Amino acid sequence: MKSLVIAEKPSVARDIARVLQCGKNINGAIEGGKYVVTWGLGHLVTLADPEDYDGKYKEWRMEDLPMLPKEFKLEVIKQTGKQYQAVKAQLHRKDIGEVIIATDAGREGELVARLILKKAGNDKPLKRLWISSVTDKAIREGFGALKDGKEYENLYDAAMSRAEADWLVGINATRALTCKYNAQLSCGRVQTPTLAMIAKREEEIRRFVPKPYYGIQARGKGITLTWQDGRSGSGRTFEREKAEGIMEKAARGKMPVSGKVIQVKRTPKKKQAPLLYDLTELQRDANKQFDYSAKETLNIMQRLYENHKVLTYPRTDSRYLSADIVPTLKERLKACSIGPYKQLAGRLINRPLPEKLFFVDNGRVSDHHAIIPTEQFVQLDHMTVDERRIYDLVVRRFLAVMYPPCEYEQTSLAVEVGGERFTASGNIVKDQGWRAVYEGVSWKGSKEEEESREAGDGLYGEEDGRAEGADTEGAGAKDQQLPDVREGDVLEGLSLVLTEGKTKPPAPFNEAALLSAMEHPAAFMESGDKAMAKTLGETGGLGTVATRADIIEKLFASFLLEKRGKDIFLTSKAKQLLELVPEDLKKPELTADWEMKLSGIAQGSLKRSAFMKDIRGYSEELIQQIKSGQGQFRHDNLTNTRCPQCGKRMLLVKGKNSEMLVCQDRECGCRETISRTSNARCPVCHKKMELRGKGDGQIFVCRCGYKEKLKAFKERRAKEGAGVSKKDVAKYLSRQKKEAKEPINNAFAAALSGIKLDD
Repeated sequence: MKSLVIAEKPSVARDIARVLQCGKNINGAIEGGKYVVTWGLGHLVTLADPEDYDGKYKEWRMEDLPMLPKEFKLEVIKQTGKQYQAVKAQLHRKDIGEVIIATDAGREGELVARLILKKAGNDKPLKRLWISSVTDKAIREGFGALKDGKEYENLYDAAMSRAEADWLVGINATRALTCKYNAQLSCGRVQTPTLAMIAKREEEIRRFVPKPYYGIQARGKGITLTWQDGRSGSGRTFEREKAEGIMEKAARGKMPVSGKVIQVKRTPKKKQAPLLYDLTELQRDANKQFDYSAKETLNIMQRLYENHKVLTYPRTDSRYLSADIVPTLKERLKACSIGPYKQLAGRLINRPLPEKLFFVDNGRVSDHHAIIPTEQFVQLDHMTVDERRIYDLVVRRFLAVMYPPCEYEQTSLAVEVGGERFTASGNIVKDQGWRAVYEGVSWKGSKEEEESREAGDGLYGEEDGRAEGADTEGAGAKDQQLPDVREGDVLEGLSLVLTEGKTKPPAPFNEAALLSAMEHPAAFMESGDKAMAKTLGETGGLGTVATRADIIEKLFASFLLEKRGKDIFLTSKAKQLLELVPEDLKKPELTADWEMKLSGIAQGSLKRSAFMKDIRGYSEELIQQIKSGQGQFRHDNLTNTRCPQCGKRMLLVKGKNSEMLVCQDRECGCRETISRTSNARCPVCHKKMELRGKGDGQIFVCRCGYKEKLKAFKERRAKEGAGVSKKDVAKYLSRQKKEAKEPINNAFAAALSGIKLDD
């Protein structure tokens, strides 16, 4: 008898088949002496549409809500139906004795395989392959330690409960809102709280009133000292008269002044490297350094994992390694010891690893460990520029954690000037340690970016963002090179300068900051419930590392978010939606409550039936709230342009990188792209240009004022032989035509799309 192996994707199936010595290609599978390897294309089976339960659900009517199926039906996804039939055929072969689930190791991966098996009517025993990378070595070791499928029944129950709960709440609430207000309005337990967080930040910015503040600096040759309040320790005051009075007192009517050194403190310090990357941290850094969206970073990572096989599984929420990975570290170092990493990795290969590694903790690794290089030999010249950049981020972080801490001496200086205390601080690096890994990196970027990194932002692992009312001290007031002085020394020739600034509001969300907020939404909780906050922290916040990128993309595609530069803002549609949606759906607490219960199901301490009973009751409550709502929805982006299909006035909407006209009738679905940000660079200012218009009249337009017809652009680029090729432009225009034909106002399709993302 043979074993049927079900992988999640064809590329992984091919790798497994090669290792298991399966070489015969058959319909939708690869066969060998002991194994038959088949695959999904992600999900092949999903929860059935409402109309599959009753034909009346084809029409969206408030009186039919809520929809509460007694038993959920499964349906084969039409686009991948052929592969499902191939898997089913292999499953029912008489010479297949057992099934080995080899989908991604996690809750959603378990669901992918189990839905296929349930729909196909499997009654054969199950085993489970649980691996974090798809290298030959990992596959061999995984098949040598297969688990009993029964060990994952509770995980499957949790996954199924999550899917059914999102169906009940998301589809019912979306239909109710759409019917009530006659507009395409979708909601979900992840996407709606995400919008609410952005709304809260926008409100904080709107209400913020800048306050001027003042400080005093004593500047001399090679040193800048900052006044410090004797009571509060603050370096600023909001009273100009007070600051001027302190200056007069310290100067005593003469300039320049002298100061007596009253304290010199030198403290040796060590700073450990930041932890390894999980997906969200990697997406944040990639957004900051290269302006990649979360979705782009995930796609690049997926190629490095599946195609190049040089990085481990990307969809991880852990920044630690488990102890069983430690013996493989040297082999991984050798694999990436090439090109710019050869010398850095060589230093580690030739010396023993520390006995205690701060990035190894079994308790902080659940389904998958942090993203690190595999043992696979690396060929950098086979990678695209984008792949090289992401690989570089991961490899340097991997090397950094194995280097010693950065050692430096922190020196603080206190000087008395006219009875007032002035201070300065500076660091002297004694041993670069792990910071040597980042010397000379190609993505260092602008001076401003480099300063943000040196301040601990992004690449060095600290959180980003600016606090409300952040103090912006004068240049040179921090971490300067201090003169060699002792207590009692007198500093001559100091000039006193009044400095001033204004408190700053919180920064608008960009994609990196939004990912952080979704990962750590406890700050946006209104209840202050510590247990829920802890659960959100432990379960990864809103969405998962695997779904956040898609959720953000969906919010842009639904015209709920728009971009202004790199910053993200709510559209009018989103603001109105938040006024109309039930309060519970706007709060991170809903996800916290669900995750607490889903964890209980996965651990066997809570019955799936009890959870689903609560969800059914909650769905009924939501529909009642929406039905009794008193709000109104108004299209405030109507234009005078008539829809070419139904004649109604069209809406002007902004997508993530485009502007388009969309028919206001959600049943019509007609849309027309007005302009789209292209990859073509302006020959004057080198910024990305917009492509506007239709057909032969299309024209590139830049913010600097430069304009160029598409025809002239093609001719110029052909002569230059660089930049965007004719093929690139042709592909772009082809994609634009394809998108123009796709209905985007199909509210049912939008609803289903949203539900599947809310994991």
